[in-house]
Amino acid sequence: MTTKTRAVVLRTVRYGDSGLVVDMLTEQMGRISFMVKLPRSSKSKIHKQLFMPLSLVEVDFDFRPKASLQRLRDIRMDIPLPGLAMHPHKLALGMFLAEFLCHATRDENDNQPLFQFVAFSLEWLDGVEKGFANFHLVFMIRLSRFIGFFPNTDGAEEGGYFDLLGACFTPAPPLHGHFLTPDEASKISLLMRLNYKTMHLCAMTREERNRCTEVIVEYYRLHVPGFPALRSLDVLRQLFV
Repeated sequence: MTTKTRAVVLRTVRYGDSGLVVDMLTEQMGRISFMVKLPRSSKSKIHKQLFMPLSLVEVDFDFRPKASLQRLRDIRMDIPLPGLAMHPHKLALGMFLAEFLCHATRDENDNQPLFQFVAFSLEWLDGVEKGFANFHLVFMIRLSRFIGFFPNTDGAEEGGYFDLLGACFTPAPPLHGHFLTPDEASKISLLMRLNYKTMHLCAMTREERNRCTEVIVEYYRLHVPGFPALRSLDVLRQLFV
């Protein structure tokens, strides 16, 4: 079946001398892995620059349900995102988000709202000039709504705990050890009310932001089977004094 769809490049792995295995989140079919043979001719329409992580592209391929790797017929740029590659802080954020999305969306099938949220978010980050230090925090929390475990805000009162396993606020700490104390729970409650336009109003120190990042990543590790430790997290910790 011939398929044309928009896609976000998540990860590219070299295969042999001129091959690539490329993981993408597609608008029409969710997560798909492609085998790509890079042509040696400079006149070819398929260039390796199109496979940079977080590139927004449009792809054509013949979908084979039983194949673990699909064969790409054509690829072209959908929306250029030059700001993600040129701004040093955005570049580091992009490395983290690409690795995060690669694991968070691993089992996603057809989920157009998820794709549209990711694409919109990347376009927003590409165009913004300042005030995006909390972007990854708001992005990760809001993404959980599309995957199916957005925190339940009922009972998010002052002095409450947040149960990371139950994804809800509780008046007392749960018996297991995966919960946030009232002080940290209040910060997560605040983040859940923010969006990209208002997130600059939430002032944090680097230590507070890093702790929030660690908590949200741990939340995903508890709800997404096989979610690993993220290698790019160490780079992210150095940003935004």
